[in-house]
Parts: sequence; C-alpha cells; structure tokens
Amino acid sequence: MRGRSSMEIFNEIKKNMVELDDVKVKQLIEEALKKGVSPTEIVEKSLRPAMVEIGELFEKGEYFLAELVVAGDIFKEVMDELLLPALRKSGAEIEKLGTVVIGTVKGDLHDIGKSIVASMLRAAGFEVIDLGVDVSPEKFVEAVKKYNANIVGLSALLTTTMLEMKNVIEELKKAGLRDKVKVIVGGAPVTPEFAKEIGADAYARDAVEAVEVCKKLLKRK
Repeated sequence: MRGRSSMEIFNEIKKNMVELDDVKVKQLIEEALKKGVSPTEIVEKSLRPAMVEIGELFEKGEYFLAELVVAGDIFKEVMDELLLPALRKSGAEIEKLGTVVIGTVKGDLHDIGKSIVASMLRAAGFEVIDLGVDVSPEKFVEAVKKYNANIVGLSALLTTTMLEMKNVIEELKKAGLRDKVKVIVGGAPVTPEFAKEIGADAYARDAVEAVEVCKKLLKRK
C-alpha cells in the first residue's frame, strides 16, 4: 500500500469488488484500515460505487442473479467483519438514507429475492431490518413501530400469498401508521397494476430497481 494514494486504493477495492474477488477485497480493506483510511471513506468511495456498477452490469444483462447474490454476500461480510467493528472503535457512523423493514409475506417461504434486495439496499446506505420469511402483518407493524421505519418492503413469490400484501397494508392502516411509511412490493407474480390495486406506493421488478425506487420514495438522490 505504501506509496499509493487513497484514490488508487479505493479504485483497487472497487475493481476487485466488481470482479467479485472476496479474498482480495478483504485484504485491500484490511490494508487500508491499517494505513488509517476511514471505514466511511472505504464504503463511500469504493464499495458503494462498486455496487452501483454491479447493478448496472445486471441491468445490461452482463451479470445475473448469481452475481448479485455473491456481491451482496461480500458486501455484508466486509461490513460485518471489518468495517463496522472499525467504525465502532472510531466512534464514527455511516450516514443512513432511511430505514427499511423488509420481509416475505405470511405463508411464503421464498427468501432469495428478498435477501438480495436487502443486501443491495444496505449497500446503498439504507438501514435494513430483515424480518425473514412467512412474516405476519402484525410482525410488520411491530417492526415499523420499533425501528421507526420509513419504508416497508413486501415480497411474495406465489400468487396465493401475494394477497397477503394487502393485509399488511390494512394492518398498517389500523395501527395508524400507513401515512408514516411508504410501501414497496415485488416478487415474480407481482405487477405494477397489482401494487396500485392494493394501495402500495411502489413496485420494483428487481433488487437494482428496488434501490432506485426506495431513494425516490424518500426523495434521495
């Protein structure tokens, strides 16, 4: 690392992240931290731009679902193992875009799509509360209250369970929370028309679009 500028280090991390080389990414981040580079800068100047590029490659059809899964996993690993501990030590914080409560609705056990969306949102700067699968409307409501969420993300992969999305929205209304949160829905059988029909605020067809939609819902660039 000696003799290299911070910018060169950031570019190197970004390049290896886009290439999905987790070993190299970890090594470079460890070296950068030892050199005194701030964890926040590593996230903002290398990891986030890399995730944006990975999202663009996915949109172009050059990367597929498998690559998005791997990218999300690498991002989570380096955050949990290296960057968050370093942040706690330094007392600094990464700026949050907002808080998203996400889950697969009641009766549905499909996890992968929802997990990729959660990873991509984290990488974009959202705090994500992932409630997992088979989540009841009451649990969504509870989490919105507990974490003061800005957005609720609902996922379903079965036509039989997507109707549960409406129940979550109804439950949010009953709890007096509907006007305090934006609701975004997605999953294989879900359509923009269905989203409108059940009173959701937005629909996203994949993880990359979900990030953009969530930013728009909170009017963040």
